[in-house]
Amino acid sequence: MVRKEERVKKVINGDTFKTASRKNLVRLANIDVPEKGQPCSAQAREALRKIIEGEEVRINTVSRYKYGRTVADVYKDRESVKKKWRKR
Repeated sequence: MVRKEERVKKVINGDTFKTASRKNLVRLANIDVPEKGQPCSAQAREALRKIIEGEEVRINTVSRYKYGRTVADVYKDRESVKKKWRKR
């Protein structure tokens, strides 16, 4: 498991984002949200954006996903982003 702190540059959807230092996207592990165009997809994206966009996060890589995406457990301020996301 690789751990690295990085700044979130842009949230793509409710479970995927881009960092300033990676060329591939990062996807939250073990979370499923509506895809773009599905009901509530915009709300899911906005919820994640409010939590992490522009912020420093710790990325614990779990695996690689198709298209080169990193699948990871992500933490902000020592708390799981998944946990923060679910509170919304």
